[in-house]
Amino acid sequence: MIGLFLGDTDFSDIVLKNIKKLKKKYFIIDLSKNFKFKKNKHVHRIGIGKFGKILSLIKEKKTKKVLFAGKILKPNFSTISLDFKGIYYMPSVIQAAKKGDAAIIKAIIKILNKEGIKVISSISFNPELALRAGNYSKSKPNRNDLLSITKGIKYFNKSNELDHVQAMIINDGKIVAKEGIGGTRKMLIKLKKKTKGVLIKFPKKKQDLRIDLPTIGLQTLKDCKKYGLKGIVLKSKKNIILDQVKCFQFANKNKIFIKIV
Repeated sequence: MIGLFLGDTDFSDIVLKNIKKLKKKYFIIDLSKNFKFKKNKHVHRIGIGKFGKILSLIKEKKTKKVLFAGKILKPNFSTISLDFKGIYYMPSVIQAAKKGDAAIIKAIIKILNKEGIKVISSISFNPELALRAGNYSKSKPNRNDLLSITKGIKYFNKSNELDHVQAMIINDGKIVAKEGIGGTRKMLIKLKKKTKGVLIKFPKKKQDLRIDLPTIGLQTLKDCKKYGLKGIVLKSKKNIILDQVKCFQFANKNKIFIKIV
C-alpha cells in the first residue's frame, strides 16, 4: 500500500495512471486546489492542517511509504482548520511557506519522518520520466550555446541552498533572466522581447530530489518558441519530462534543442 499526496498539474495524473497500471494498492490524499481526484474511490480530502487525521489514515492503511506528486499550493493560513497535531506542527509549516511552495512540502516531509513515515521519490513508479545525458532533438546547441550552458552550470554550482533559482535564461554567456518563486513560466512572461537564449533548469544545491525535480512539458516548449529561445538544458536523471513524444516532435518541428547533461 502506497500513500499518494497529490496536487495539481498533469504529473499527478501520470503517477496515478502508472500506479494503477502496475496494480499497486494505494490511497490518495487530495491536496489539489479544486478536489481534482474526487471521483476516485480511494481518495480522501484532508487539509494539511489536519495532521492528526492524515497520520491516523496512514496508520489505518498500514503503510510506511508515501510520495508527493503535482503542485501543492500554499494554503490560506488565516482560514485553515487545525486539529491537535496541526496546532503542534503548523508553526514550522508557516515558517517554511516564506520560502515558497516547495518548502512547504519539505516541512511536511520532516513531520512525516518524525512520525516514522518514509517519503519516496515522486518518480519511483515512473523512472522513464527522468532521462539520461544526451541530445533528444534534431537540433543541437552550437558553440555559443555551449558556452552559455557552461556559464549556467557554473552558476548553479555556486548557488546556495537558500537560492530559489531553479531555472535561468542565458544568451551569449550572459544571464538574461532568473526564475523566482513564481516559477519558470512567470520568468518567461517577464521577458520584454524575444531572445535567442537557452533555458537551463537544474536542481538547486541540497534540493530534495524526492519531490522537486525540475520539470518541463509541452507548454514549456511552446513558451520557448513564443519567446524565441533556442533550446532547453536539463540535468541527467534529475529532471522530469512530461509528454515526451509530443515534446520531441514539437522541438524538431520548431528547431529547438533539448539537451541533457
